[in-house]
Amino acid sequence: MSAADLTPGRTTGPATEVVGAVATQVATAPTARPRRHVSTRFLRSELRLIFGRRRNQAGLGILAVVPLIIAIAVKVSTPRAGRGPDFFASITSNGLFVSLSSLSIELGLFLPLAVGTIAGDSVAGEANIGTLRYLLAVPVHRTRMLAVKFAAITIFSLVATVWVSLVGAVAGLALFGGGEMTLLSGTQIGMGQAVLRVVMAPVYLGLCFASLGAIGLFISTLTEQPIGATIAVVILNVMSFILDAIPQLSWLHEWLPTHWWMSFGDLLRDPIVWGDLTRGLLTAAGYALVFWLAAWAHFSDKDVTG
Repeated sequence: MSAADLTPGRTTGPATEVVGAVATQVATAPTARPRRHVSTRFLRSELRLIFGRRRNQAGLGILAVVPLIIAIAVKVSTPRAGRGPDFFASITSNGLFVSLSSLSIELGLFLPLAVGTIAGDSVAGEANIGTLRYLLAVPVHRTRMLAVKFAAITIFSLVATVWVSLVGAVAGLALFGGGEMTLLSGTQIGMGQAVLRVVMAPVYLGLCFASLGAIGLFISTLTEQPIGATIAVVILNVMSFILDAIPQLSWLHEWLPTHWWMSFGDLLRDPIVWGDLTRGLLTAAGYALVFWLAAWAHFSDKDVTG
């Protein structure tokens, strides 16, 4: 018998060896990592910041004024046949056309300006007031930050277009009533289908404006002046409309970000013409992807000192 076997309180044998083996396996086994919970707190904070600012609330209020003006103006003086967009000529037959008329008027300047303001302020605004450095020190990964910023811009774009459409629909129905809708192709549909098509129009435009927001996000990473970024987005938007109006540049038209915006009118045909709508969404997705990646490439290694 060995000295170890005579040591008080010490036991040996098969049981001890099994316990030791189990303990060794437990000690060497990799510790299971807890599953990471996907939090939306950053996005919710960004949305509260966007919709909680007085200037953005005032901007949404201005957007709502346009459909009210259109509805009242048409009620007071009905447009003569052959003047103005087809949407205007159809307002008196169904108040939902106020919604579509408002979108066609505001997509030229007011809605792009609203989206450009949010996009231009997304990163440049943080850098301008000195909170960008502290935001990244939380730490918040720069890729995640840009993804959240773009998601917030997209949500704002959808909210802005739906808001204009909703105000126009309510004002139009109040002044002109609803009922069957005569489409641009001459056929009539019921009120339920009409509401569905009117809802699809601002959603389509909202996704198109999100691509403009991606351009603004990229520009916002290049400067610390949000006003400058906003002006740049508006100028690019106006230039796109100008280039789209030049017949000699027809080869360029389908590649412009604004070219397919008015295609939302195809939702008011029977059957719906999906060709231009699909190309519009693909063009918007292409611009969104390219400029988000450009923003990421520039911002991922940018030295933030502000």
